[in-house]
Amino acid sequence: MSQPEIVQADLAGEDVVARVDLGGEDELYVTPTRTLLYRAEGLLSDESVEEYPHEAERITVSEGRRKSKVTLDYGLDGEATISLPAKRLDRAVPPIVEGVLRANGILDDDEDIERLFRFSELTIVIAGKRVVRHIGGNLWDEDFESYHYGDVTDLAFEDGSVATSVVLTVDGRQERFKTPNEDARAVRAALETTLLSYWEVDSLGELRAAAQPDEPEGEAEPEPEPDRNVSFGDGPDPLIADPEEPEELPENATRESDDGGQGGDPGVQADAGSASGGSDSATGTDRATQHIESSPATEASAGTRSDRQENGSSGASADVPGSESARGGSETETEPEPETAWADSIQESTGAPSAESPRRGQDAPTTHEEPPRGSGGSESPETGFEGSGFESAAPADEKLREELAELRAAVERQNQELRAQRELVEQLIEELRRGR
Repeated sequence: MSQPEIVQADLAGEDVVARVDLGGEDELYVTPTRTLLYRAEGLLSDESVEEYPHEAERITVSEGRRKSKVTLDYGLDGEATISLPAKRLDRAVPPIVEGVLRANGILDDDEDIERLFRFSELTIVIAGKRVVRHIGGNLWDEDFESYHYGDVTDLAFEDGSVATSVVLTVDGRQERFKTPNEDARAVRAALETTLLSYWEVDSLGELRAAAQPDEPEGEAEPEPEPDRNVSFGDGPDPLIADPEEPEELPENATRESDDGGQGGDPGVQADAGSASGGSDSATGTDRATQHIESSPATEASAGTRSDRQENGSSGASADVPGSESARGGSETETEPEPETAWADSIQESTGAPSAESPRRGQDAPTTHEEPPRGSGGSESPETGFEGSGFESAAPADEKLREELAELRAAVERQNQELRAQRELVEQLIEELRRGR
């Protein structure tokens, strides 16, 4: 197929590796060093060619419903974006990625990409001599992993419920990556075909056999020497279960005496010591008792008990009828009980006689004058709680009515303001409509 004259001028004799039809008369030309995007002449644009070098550090792909974009990032030199139809993306991406990998020295000059698989965050490039794997949001960047087929000694696949694991044995270690189950068969076929073709074998079993390292030819293993009788002498002396008693015993040794007694037995000595020390322990107990009785806390408690006894005798004499302390002649008076004090406070505030007043003293008056009444002849409810600490409920109800009236007035004022604002907004809308 002939090329447009403007494309031939830009190629300047460079070979075209791939040519992708983008629809209409637009085309994509991929060379080993760059990608050319040809736009045919249209109603709003003239014929043009855009050039995208392959010395990129990152490739990013964004897919849309109708349009897709391939962005080449050149680091400090900025980035460039190739816009093409979404249905042409799968055909345009592999030759662009191949040119970028070859320009970055990842692929050899004569090495082509057999298959390229793009998953959500995983890109697998199966080339003629290696597998390139990249994990991340970008299609490819400098953070990638490459496994040359010459270092691969085994290939296996582990099926899963959602994804299939691809297991590559590289230099004795296993490298794993997962592919969706719907694409696992295509990945397996492409990877097995290229790997077996590189090793020039027909099956994975032959690959494992071919990948086994050859044993180096060296000296034969020395034959084992014949067994020789090794003598270790007569051996150790046998152990005697009942050895003879030594002629002399150490000074601290304890043995049973000939007469059957336990001479020097520690248990007997301990019993004798405890018996001889019984009197000493009893004496120690008496000393501890004397010390507790003579302690300051004990003396203080004893003095308190004696004071209580003296006070009790004097109190008993004070309770005798007819004595001076009963008539109020004593200098010290006992404090009234709480109930008596409360009754006295009620009596002082209301003027009513207390039920406990006869108990407090015999000379207390039994009658008192009634408080003066008003001129109307009856006591008002406002003055019935004077001095008692209670207030009538009538003033509180009146205060609540006043607060409710103030709230009603405030709500009414706010309603009027809202009505006025609504009328103003309606008027403003009407004026705007007339102005259109």
